[in-house]
Amino acid sequence: MTALTDESVPPREARRGGRWIDRWEPDDERFWAATGRRVAARNLAFSILTEHLGFSVWLLWSIAVLNLPAAGVHLSVGQTLWLTTTPNLVGAAMRIPYTFAPARFGGRNFTVVSALLLLVPCGLFVVAIENPGIPFWALLLIAATTGLGGGNFASSMANITHFYPASRQGLPLGLNAAGGNLGTSVTQLAMPPLIVAFGLVAVGWVWMPFILAAAVCAHLFMNNLTKASSAYTLREMAAGGRDRQTVIMSVLYVGTFGSFIGYSFSFGVLIRNEFPGVDGSDYIWLGALAGSLARPLGGWLADRYGGARVTMADFFLMGLGVAAVAWAVQAGSWGGFLAAFLFVFVTTGIGNGSTYKMIPAIFRTRELAGVDASDAAAVRAATERARRRAAAAIGLISAVGAAGGVLIQQAFRISIEESGGIGPALLVLAAFYGVCVALTWFCYLRRARAAEGEPGRSLAEAGV
Repeated sequence: MTALTDESVPPREARRGGRWIDRWEPDDERFWAATGRRVAARNLAFSILTEHLGFSVWLLWSIAVLNLPAAGVHLSVGQTLWLTTTPNLVGAAMRIPYTFAPARFGGRNFTVVSALLLLVPCGLFVVAIENPGIPFWALLLIAATTGLGGGNFASSMANITHFYPASRQGLPLGLNAAGGNLGTSVTQLAMPPLIVAFGLVAVGWVWMPFILAAAVCAHLFMNNLTKASSAYTLREMAAGGRDRQTVIMSVLYVGTFGSFIGYSFSFGVLIRNEFPGVDGSDYIWLGALAGSLARPLGGWLADRYGGARVTMADFFLMGLGVAAVAWAVQAGSWGGFLAAFLFVFVTTGIGNGSTYKMIPAIFRTRELAGVDASDAAAVRAATERARRRAAAAIGLISAVGAAGGVLIQQAFRISIEESGGIGPALLVLAAFYGVCVALTWFCYLRRARAAEGEPGRSLAEAGV
């Protein structure tokens, strides 16, 4: 077999004028060892950079709202939470078109575009802060544009999925997601000292040179995959939305990623509401950092013990963590509140990694059911079908998961406005995590349950 090199310039690449690769077979061991691993790692590195900046911009208002009074903008708690909820809502919606974009325009090409689009919310943020009399509706619209950063996750994950073998996707997808999630923590950690030194307006200016650098790097060092350009269609995504497995995994991803992003956006406001004597900007970055670093651990644990087992155990721990947060709030214990919430953040990260491991495994198990393992052509065809369907499902699942963060933020808003505290919202969340425990067990861990087309063999036994 002749390995494709980076320097190969097939005719189609010449016509398109970009860094297109026509032949890409990551599941072929010889191809992977000779060429695939190196090319995939390079694309992963610059994908992580752009996704990281996307999350950094997406979370701008989570730190900005804590400093708006000093900039002359005074809002109610409800208005403040809406300023952090709107970017989440828009980011969730953008994940649908962003999932298709790499297939339509090429992964490298769209990474360049998605990076440059981040200049829009940064520039508008500067405008908003330099005009403190700006009406609230205009602030909401400007905050909404940061949702472009939330869409980056879907395009990045959909693109990187095609670069790696089906059996080796857990770690790179975990690293890609974790690198992006860390942007949440970096924004919340780096911005307070920057604000002290240069004012709140600096939060908008500081990301612009990094965004330009990321776009240049993507242009110079990433690749488009011709094979991925026909990865899936809108019809396939619509069909995936009616698939029972997509629906189930969307609910579970609301519990994991929805919790992570919802807590990340709200953490500072919750600290200020429950412990007004504590400067939330000194601590909010810890939660996102803990959740981001735990995501690859969740993928690794899922590879070792099975995604469904890890996910079910994780939801149980999430419920315990939320109960501990409620106890700390009731007791007025700041130390207990911080420790319990950080524990919850860690569990959201582990759950993010384990659920993402489950998605391709579920579709691969279904497609390979009944396929003769000795028929290499049939196995390759089934694997490719699974990859297409999993990629389409991931776009929907990631969008629903992000939208779940909106529900969590609104639960806190309603709880604060109606009762003055977050206790009722925490009780609802604990109950929801209990439902997720039961759902994971019922759908994936019951020994009597069989995968579709695989009588007598559960999805858990198949490695899900």
